[in-house]
Amino acid sequence: MNYVFEVKDKIGRKIHLSKERWKHIRIEHPEIIEPEEIKRVLIDSNKLLKSNRDPNVRWYYFYNKKRKRYLKVSVKYLNGEGFVITAHYTTKIQ
Repeated sequence: MNYVFEVKDKIGRKIHLSKERWKHIRIEHPEIIEPEEIKRVLIDSNKLLKSNRDPNVRWYYFYNKKRKRYLKVSVKYLNGEGFVITAHYTTKIQ
């Protein structure tokens, strides 16, 4: 299996993080150290929004009190299942 993890979000949708996407996140956003950070956002997000650029993409947000920022995880859904595109910290919900 080429997944770092597979999880169900708050409303029961299956989402996975591939090894390739995890590598991308670690290179482009090194402040995200553990895949567990991403998993937590998917399971226990504070806010879930639709992308304004792609109807198949959802943005999951979770506020990190220590960093005083939101961890935003972008997930694309195809054929009923989701996969993480990227993740990064941001100061506000878009």
